Amino acid sequence: MSSVDISALVADARAGRPSAVARLISLVEDESPHLRAVAAALSPYVGRARVLGLTGPPGVGKSTSTSMLVSAFRARDLRVGVLAIDPSSPFSGGALLGDRIRLHDHTTDPSVFIRSMATRGHLGGLATATPQALRVLDASGFDVVLVETVGVGQSEVDIVSLADTTVVLLAPGMGDGIQAAKAGILEVADVFVVNKADRDGADQTVRDLKHMISLGRRSLGPSWRQPIVRTVATSGDGAAELVSALDAHHDWLVSHGELTTRRETRARREIEAIAVRELRARLGGVRGGEVLDRLAEQVAAGSLDPYAAADELTGKLG
Repeated sequence: MSSVDISALVADARAGRPSAVARLISLVEDESPHLRAVAAALSPYVGRARVLGLTGPPGVGKSTSTSMLVSAFRARDLRVGVLAIDPSSPFSGGALLGDRIRLHDHTTDPSVFIRSMATRGHLGGLATATPQALRVLDASGFDVVLVETVGVGQSEVDIVSLADTTVVLLAPGMGDGIQAAKAGILEVADVFVVNKADRDGADQTVRDLKHMISLGRRSLGPSWRQPIVRTVATSGDGAAELVSALDAHHDWLVSHGELTTRRETRARREIEAIAVRELRARLGGVRGGEVLDRLAEQVAAGSLDPYAAADELTGKLG
C-alpha cells in the first residue's frame, strides 16, 4: 500500500466508513511497515475525542456498563468508538472474550464502532497497540471513545495513562469490598461505579468506598472529589447519573488545565514506548545479537559490570 493509499484510507475513515477504520486498526495491530505513514496521516486530526476508560475486577459488568454508556451517548447523537481489550487466546493470540458479541445491540449502528483487541500477553490491562488504535478512532471523528480493560490489579492500572477520565466499576457480593483499594484503584479512579446496585450489599460497598476515599484524600494539587454512582447496567438504571458525573469531571479537567496535562503525559509515554521498542529492535540487530550475548556472558561471569556493558552496547548504535 502506498502513501497515497494511506491518505485515501484515512479520508474514508474520516468520512465514516467502518471498513476503513477497521483496516487502519488492523495495520496498527499488525505493526505494518506502513505504521509510520498511518500515524503521520492521522496526526492532524487527533485531540478531539473524549477518552473514557472503564476498568474493574472481572464479573462487575464492564461490558454491560460499556453498552449502557454507548446508548446514553448515542441518545445525544454522538459518535462512539469502543476498544474492548480482551485476554489473548493462548492458541491464536486473538481476542478471547469477544466483547463485540456482548455489545451486539449496537453493531448495526453506523455511528458506533466496536473493536476487540487482544492483549497478546501485555501486562497492564491494555494491548500494546491501544494508543495507536485510539488515535485511529479519534482522527476518524468519533466524539467519545470508550476503552474497556481486561481487569484491575497491581499491574493492570495503566488505563489511567490513556484515558481522560477513568471509571472504576465494583459490584456488591464479590468478596472484600476493600480488595479493589488494595489493587491501587483509589489512585486510578476519577469516578466510581457500584454496578448491580439492586443486589444486597450495595449500601455496604458504597460505605466502604466512601471510607477508603476519605482515607486516601490528596491534599496537594487540584482537588477532584471522586463521585460514587450506583447503576444497574442491565436495565440502564443510573445511566443519566453516570453521564452527568463524567461530564462534571470533563468540565473540571478543562477548567483546571488538567485535560491538557493528561494528554501531554499520554503523548510523552507513547513517544517513550515507541522509542524503547525501536531501541530494543536495534539492539537485537547489532551483529545478530552477538554483541549482547557476549556482554551478557561477561556480566554473568563478573568480569564486567552491567553499566559498562550497557555503555558498550549503546556505543555500537552510534
